[in-house]
Amino acid sequence: MQSFTLLEPSDIATAISAAAQPGAKYIAGGTDLMQLMKDEVEVPTRLVDLDGMKLSDVVMEGNTLRLGGTARMSDVAAHQAVRMLAPSVSLALLSAASPQIRNMGTMGGNLLQRTRCGYFRDTGFACNKRAPGSGCPAIRGENRMLAILGGSDDCIATQPSDMPVALVALDARVELQGPGGKTRELPIREFYRLPENTPQDETNMQPGELITAILVPVTAASRRSYYLKVRDRASFEFALVSVAVGLELRNGQVADIGVAAGGVGTMPWHLPEVESALIGQTLSAEALRNAAMQAGQGARPATQNAFKLPLLRNAVLRALETVAA
Repeated sequence: MQSFTLLEPSDIATAISAAAQPGAKYIAGGTDLMQLMKDEVEVPTRLVDLDGMKLSDVVMEGNTLRLGGTARMSDVAAHQAVRMLAPSVSLALLSAASPQIRNMGTMGGNLLQRTRCGYFRDTGFACNKRAPGSGCPAIRGENRMLAILGGSDDCIATQPSDMPVALVALDARVELQGPGGKTRELPIREFYRLPENTPQDETNMQPGELITAILVPVTAASRRSYYLKVRDRASFEFALVSVAVGLELRNGQVADIGVAAGGVGTMPWHLPEVESALIGQTLSAEALRNAAMQAGQGARPATQNAFKLPLLRNAVLRALETVAA
């Protein structure tokens, strides 16, 4: 690990100003960043510690759940309001990592977790995400865990986090504060970027911006939401496929629905094709099957992960059946 300077600002404005400088990174729980620094995938010259920032509250503001950017994953998962009003968020958090990591990891940090692609995390290999223009050996190499949706000729790495999948299904927003005190809200469906020919640019955040909160609208669909994770082993494993669903029924018909998938895309993947197949429909077994078969339109499997498309469709069907029961 290369040497770095640790800054411990006393207020948000000072933290943002420090993080806007070249070579600076925020650190909160550090569960991903420290590993990347040890492997010299990330080599910041200064770390801006967010531990002293008052950004960890979980509160209701009108019809919105406000989840603080530095709130611990375990605290949010266990919070009664989250469990009652957005259960898919709680389920997604509880399916991530291990209890020890969830006790340290933060909500903002989980949004920004870097890919688990082995070529990215091993500096002995080329990687366009780590070293733009160097190539992507994953496309013809080991790619069983990688993306079938949203990839490009430069990158097929998956975004690995569970919780953002639930947020995409519930149409959440990310509150960001930048230099000069400027605050903005970015829909989670616009937060991540496709790799295209710049896979090193993973989000639409600006330099120095800080995730101050995640805003989850509380609706009938958020209350009736579910998260399903399919993986190689029962714990401490990343998703082969995951699915989040939020559903509202009125008079026996689908009035509102949000569906998203993880493990299959270069970012948490919204599935509007499934949603449109169910809006206004009665939830019969046939309607659910037909909708699930729409999932993954435009998929481009690599050499080892074509199995993810039927697995995605089966997972979508199972999640729909669960939330419709």
